[in-house]
Amino acid sequence: MNDITFPLRWRIALIAPALAVFIAFWLLPMTALVQVSADGHLLKTYGAMLANARYMKSLFATVMLSAAVTATTLALSVISGLLLARREFPGKRTLLALLTFPLAFPGVVVGFMVIMLAGRQGLIGALSLKLTGDKWVFAYSMTGLFIGYLYFSIPRVIVTVMASATKLDASLEEAARSLGASPWRIMRDIVLPALSPGLIAAGAVCFATAMGAFGTAFTLATDIDVLPMTIYTEFTLNANMVTAAGLSIVLGIVTWIVLYVARSVSGSAVAATA
Repeated sequence: MNDITFPLRWRIALIAPALAVFIAFWLLPMTALVQVSADGHLLKTYGAMLANARYMKSLFATVMLSAAVTATTLALSVISGLLLARREFPGKRTLLALLTFPLAFPGVVVGFMVIMLAGRQGLIGALSLKLTGDKWVFAYSMTGLFIGYLYFSIPRVIVTVMASATKLDASLEEAARSLGASPWRIMRDIVLPALSPGLIAAGAVCFATAMGAFGTAFTLATDIDVLPMTIYTEFTLNANMVTAAGLSIVLGIVTWIVLYVARSVSGSAVAATA
């Protein structure tokens, strides 16, 4: 049998560009962040930061918001993704294009769209004023940020669900249906377990994106206290480089833990469904 392994020099040449990018854009910046955040007293600096009620409240709000966005995105995307993957109807391609269109928008544009929907001059406020006499304005709150994050998260997960749904074994569902299983039980016992590896991975990416999203929060940041905005405030308005760097490390660690757990659970799910 022929050995198709690349020679050592070729392997080094092929991996060198990726390694250079990793060192330049991740390892060196992260090392610099750790050095700046330590400020010569690593434990004391991080201890004081973690004991600060405002910072921990901001972190908690960010985690809860990201978790809510992830859960809602997964629920809506499973329903929509299965429908789009399994049904043919007029206008399907147009609908799919519209659903995935937000992928082209930066966070600032998404925030502006939320303002146009639920801001002081937004559509919802105008309608509520006519119907109830009160103007409903929630674009500049956690609700507005939730809608914005949901808007750019759903397209990513829908694409993943559709790709996973095309690989489902339809014979398993037909067998369960012939044995009298209800649609809900088929969904619970067959479809969702088969989709679970893809859903876990997509959910982890959705959570990580919501944790670090800045453009939308910056556009709507009137009454919003999420960690990216706190980092921005400490860095720009307060010129507090140590705290900004430390909070960046904390944000990265929390996100990395979620991604690591998701990868572990996803691997277990793949093994269980194999």
